[in-house]
Amino acid sequence: MPSRVPVRVRRAPLLAAACAALALTGCSSSGSSGSSGTSTSAAATSASSSASSSASASSGGGADTIVIQNFAFTPASLTVAAGATVTVTNKDSTAHTVTSVKSGQFNTNDIAPGKTVTFKAPSAKGTYDYICTIHQFMKGTLTVN
Repeated sequence: MPSRVPVRVRRAPLLAAACAALALTGCSSSGSSGSSGTSTSAAATSASSSASSSASASSGGGADTIVIQNFAFTPASLTVAAGATVTVTNKDSTAHTVTSVKSGQFNTNDIAPGKTVTFKAPSAKGTYDYICTIHQFMKGTLTVN
């Protein structure tokens, strides 16, 4: 009778493939981005941000959206038109803000978990750095064209 040699099953690649499939499935669903009537998902926004690399993301005339999730702004850099309405959705389990570093340019105040708010982008062209005043390690940039 032949001897049996134990076979090691590598589960990490299988687990990674399963996780990737689930992540892609999540990209096909959409969640509401607020009262604008436009839908977007955080995964799609994140994918769009990743695809643009270090370049600024722009939604091209629709709703300009920032999603807060996992203590990060997505996209980290957003380009909008002067005076555009920017929609911010908080998908974390704690409150956050979107507040310009230079005082008085824009401030959402506290955004409760699961809530969506809007603010008007500055009317002057330029680059505006912003943070979450509650979690100041969270940083983003709003570019106004």
